[in-house]
Amino acid sequence: MRVQELRRPAPIESNPLTLASRPVPSPGPGEVLLRIVATGVCHTDLHIAEGELPPRRDVVVPGHQVVGLVEQVGPGGDLVQGQRVGVTWLFRSCGQCAACRRGEENLCPEARFTGYDVDGGYAEFMCADARFVYPIPQRFSAAEAAPLLCAGIIGYRALRKADVTPGERVGLFGFGASAHLAIQVAVHWGCEVFVFTHSAGHRALAVELGAAWTGSADDRPPRPLDRAILFAPAGALIPQALAALRPGGTLAINAVYLDRIPEMEYGLLYGERTLRSVSNLTPQDAREFLILAAAIPVRTEVERFSLEEANAALQKLKRRQIKGAAVLAIAT
Repeated sequence: MRVQELRRPAPIESNPLTLASRPVPSPGPGEVLLRIVATGVCHTDLHIAEGELPPRRDVVVPGHQVVGLVEQVGPGGDLVQGQRVGVTWLFRSCGQCAACRRGEENLCPEARFTGYDVDGGYAEFMCADARFVYPIPQRFSAAEAAPLLCAGIIGYRALRKADVTPGERVGLFGFGASAHLAIQVAVHWGCEVFVFTHSAGHRALAVELGAAWTGSADDRPPRPLDRAILFAPAGALIPQALAALRPGGTLAINAVYLDRIPEMEYGLLYGERTLRSVSNLTPQDAREFLILAAAIPVRTEVERFSLEEANAALQKLKRRQIKGAAVLAIAT
C-alpha cells in the first residue's frame, strides 16, 4: 500500500513527507482494518510535520480525519465488513482511569492519538480501535465527512466549552476548517456570530455561512461578545479577544498548539471573564456532533488533493490559502 511517511520534522516547504510503500497491516484483537477513502488535512498535521508538536515515533504516517470502509475485522470486533466509519484524533484511551470514568477520555493520561502515536490516514489502509470509530451519516460523501471528524467535532466541543447557549453573541477568531463548521452550529442555535479574520476570502465565506459581522482581529465588534473561540494558534490574539468580551463572558482556545500566552493587563480578564483551553475530543462529542451535523445539515467546503499531494496541501494550509478544509481523496 502507498503511505506518506514523516521521517524527520522539518519546515513543510522542504517536503518532509515521503511517499513510500508498505505491506497492508493486519488488525489485532478489537481492531479493524480500514480501506481509506478520504482523509482530512488538519493544522495539527502541520504542527506534527514541522515539529511544533515533538515527535513520539521515529517514523509516523500522519492524518486523523479518516473516512474508510471496514475491510477486515480483528478478533473480538463487532463491526460489519463494508461498513463506512470515521476515525478521529483520539485513537484510544485506557477506559479505566478517573478521567475515562468521568467521560473525559480526552484527558486520559494513557490516551493515544491517530497520526501521532500511531499511524494514521495518509495511506491506503490503516488499523483502528473498533471502540473509537464512528458511523458516517449517509448524507455526506467521504470527502465532505472527513473534516467533520476533527475540525467539526473539536469546533463543536469548543462551542460547548465556551459555554455558548442559543441566542448568544459569539466571536470566532480565525476562520479555517474548524471555524467554518462551528459557525453553522452556532447559527443553527440562533446565535449572532462575529468572525475575525484578515482573509477577504474567509470573510466572504463567513458571511455566506451566516455571520452577522466580519472584520480583522484588530477591529472592535459593534457589540460586546458573550462568548468567543480562538481558532488561530496565535497567542497575541488572546488580549484582543478578551477585550471584545462582556464581563462574565468566556474565551475558549481551540488549539492543540499555541505559540505563546502573552503578558497582558489583568483588567482584560477581570470582571469574571473566563479563559480556558479545549483539549482534543471525546467519543460522546463525536457521536453527538455527527448526528447534529446531519440534522442541520452542515455544509463542508472542501478542496481535494491526491495522496501524492500531501506536502502541497499542507503548504497551502500554512499559507492560509484553503477555503474551508483540505482533503486527501485516496480511493473512489
